[in-house]
Amino acid sequence: MTALRQRLIDDLRVRNRSVHTIKAYVAAIANFARYFGKSPELLGPEEIRQYQVYLVNERRVSLSYLIQIVCALRFLYCVTLKREWAISHITYPRQARRLPVVLSQEEVKRLFDAVRRPKYLALLMTAYAAGLRVSEVTQLQVSDIDSSRMVIRVRQGKGRKDRYVMLAPALLTILRRYWQSERPKTWLFPGKNPEQPISNHAAVEACRKAGIAAGLKKPVTMRALRHSFATHLLENGSDIRIIQTLLGHRNVRTTEVYTHVSTGTICAVASPLEALAYRVDSDRF
Repeated sequence: MTALRQRLIDDLRVRNRSVHTIKAYVAAIANFARYFGKSPELLGPEEIRQYQVYLVNERRVSLSYLIQIVCALRFLYCVTLKREWAISHITYPRQARRLPVVLSQEEVKRLFDAVRRPKYLALLMTAYAAGLRVSEVTQLQVSDIDSSRMVIRVRQGKGRKDRYVMLAPALLTILRRYWQSERPKTWLFPGKNPEQPISNHAAVEACRKAGIAAGLKKPVTMRALRHSFATHLLENGSDIRIIQTLLGHRNVRTTEVYTHVSTGTICAVASPLEALAYRVDSDRF
């Protein structure tokens, strides 16, 4: 391991970055150095620009991957190498703003009705009822279900932060039935190896297959269940600051996206067509 790589890893660890982030940043910097055949210490703004052009025009990488590369390069040059030009010369690509996919409550019910295995039903219900990310629901332990306080403990969510979310009485009933039938020990949703939690991929696939079985036309994902949780809370009158806390968002602006898909917001004002009192003539259709 080179001295620069070790310094990069040390700087990331000091700032309490996750193992996943450290691995991704180190790989990104290694690929950057390999492309030019030089140490990043010998490269500057022009090489960074050339590399970004290469990634976009030749590799045609996704926007999320490009942003990850930019974050890694910024960290290396700003923090580890302390280059003053880094902030102004390593810019973030502009992100397209897309509204989240939200299922109606009837569609969520249809989804659950299509799940046959108790384990997957309990997992998907937990994800929706508590608004959890896929990595959060798969990492739940049996001891995280606190029925005396009616809360679920989420360990080390995004940003490496613990938080509590509500434990709905209906979900507690489902989880108790699931526990009685499968008796999980440490992990609430164990994988094929009971000593390990179920993989994120297995949870995602279970959700996708349930959506197909339910005949839903929308793309059904674990993220869509989380979006639906937040939107349904907002439509039922919950305060957006409370929703922010439950979702584990650092900034309320992230949570405000749900005001753009909430029917309570969109349908609060009548369309001007209604004021025309236009009569639809059935003979014209």
